[in-house]
Amino acid sequence: QVQLVESGGGLVQAGGSLRLSCAASGRAASGYAMNWFRQTPGKEREFVAGISWTGASTYYADSVKGRFTISRDNAKITVYLQMNSLKPEDTAVYYCAAGNSYFYTGVERYDYWGQGTQVTVSS
Repeated sequence: QVQLVESGGGLVQAGGSLRLSCAASGRAASGYAMNWFRQTPGKEREFVAGISWTGASTYYADSVKGRFTISRDNAKITVYLQMNSLKPEDTAVYYCAAGNSYFYTGVERYDYWGQGTQVTVSS
């Protein structure tokens, strides 16, 4: 079992930055690929970024490529999402997920989820 706890969300103006963190705990947590998804009311949860368990490989949704950076610290079993040049359309609840893929964009592949953290970008 893996537990995931997100933090770092908040309110920011368009063009600003935020860094989200996801702390993992539990058996073999450091061996999983880690991913970020986001969801707005009435919409499906969408893939944002993923990172392999070694940290050597990453994958991004086209909508965030060049603005967001995913990274991980396996000593702390924590994954980060640095979000720059934020836009109002980035407003969502952001979720951390752990699984066996860092590039699969469907939610069904991921076994473990955090509770989410709200990111609001004002125009």
